[in-house]
Amino acid sequence: MTRPSTLFVTLALAMLATQPSMLQTPTPAPPANQINLGSDANGNPLRRALKTGHVSNYDESKVPPYTLPEPLVMASGARVTSANMWKRQRRPELLRLYEAHIYGRVPANAPKIRWEVAETDPHARDGAALLKRVIGHVGSTPDGPQIRVSVYTPAQATKKVPIILLLNFGGGPARAGGPPAGRGNAATGEPPNAADILARGWGYAIVGYNDIQPDRADAWTEGVIGQTLKPGQTKPAPDEWGTISAWAWGASRIADYLQSDRNVDGSRIALFGFSRLGKTALWAAAQDERFTAVFSGCAGEMGSALAGATGEHGREPLVLRGTGNQWSDPKGEFLGQVAAGPVYRLLGARDLGTTSYPAPDTPLITGELGFNLHTGPHTATPGEWATFADFLSRYFPSAKPPVAR
Repeated sequence: MTRPSTLFVTLALAMLATQPSMLQTPTPAPPANQINLGSDANGNPLRRALKTGHVSNYDESKVPPYTLPEPLVMASGARVTSANMWKRQRRPELLRLYEAHIYGRVPANAPKIRWEVAETDPHARDGAALLKRVIGHVGSTPDGPQIRVSVYTPAQATKKVPIILLLNFGGGPARAGGPPAGRGNAATGEPPNAADILARGWGYAIVGYNDIQPDRADAWTEGVIGQTLKPGQTKPAPDEWGTISAWAWGASRIADYLQSDRNVDGSRIALFGFSRLGKTALWAAAQDERFTAVFSGCAGEMGSALAGATGEHGREPLVLRGTGNQWSDPKGEFLGQVAAGPVYRLLGARDLGTTSYPAPDTPLITGELGFNLHTGPHTATPGEWATFADFLSRYFPSAKPPVAR
């Protein structure tokens, strides 16, 4: 499958402008070092940014006029006039900005991963799937971290199949002494439309993100980041990777394995992530052109909203939101998709198709950019998974028509 160059359009807008819809002029409030300020009258969480004093704002009428930087203008002021100039100059410039100022660079001594298929079940899901349980051994020590991936492909497939990689909450080594804390060690669930994915002739793979790097502030010496620290070092250098960058790196290493799997079409790998993992999916796909499509859920600030929105052609992104989750700025996420449009059009691709904010439950999936605002809370709904399958069927050959719903 031939695709134009990856786009990385507005992910670096945070370097150039701050999205004002999430900010308001600071007002007298509780102690200056207090972050959580309760909720507003509509139940939306109020947070204070300690470095600036700004407090969350959900009132569009308080958003002052603003002008976004043009994605097709270099930092030097030169205008990007061709796809080649975008690929060779502007896109790398934006990637470097985001790497330097937001997610950090992957250090040169990032560990190697040795993959092994630990178990095979040819009759998974009542005979519908071939299941491989794959373990990635991180680093060279026998007690190093292990990344556990479950790979499901259609049992009756006669050729390599496209695959969706799910970056899920959960994973990590078992903790003794009671139930797991935080997001660690939860079950890494299958997609709600797993049967439909397999019936279309596609596969899916699942990983728990804590297998790659623990989601705790005090865990720098663990996971893949811990493998890169020097003796006596307790956290990465200021310009090096944090957890999101480590999870994105891990997604790429799983893509390494998937490309070696004889049942998987390594040229057709889609990536799913939700919330902080929605940010991770966007950042991973922006850096790694092997991810041909992205399903990013509720990624919000520094993810898909204006302060850090993404557009990547060849990485067809579908961004979803929930009406009950205003914290991550659903309108800003929509506007981030709109702002990516000029680059898509420069490369001969279709943009979002509108600049008008859609009503809830009205998916926009006619272009290479996609957006949906569902009615409900901070979640990826079964309906949105079905929408993503329809969106993806334009790029992945499908053995069956979309499921009626």
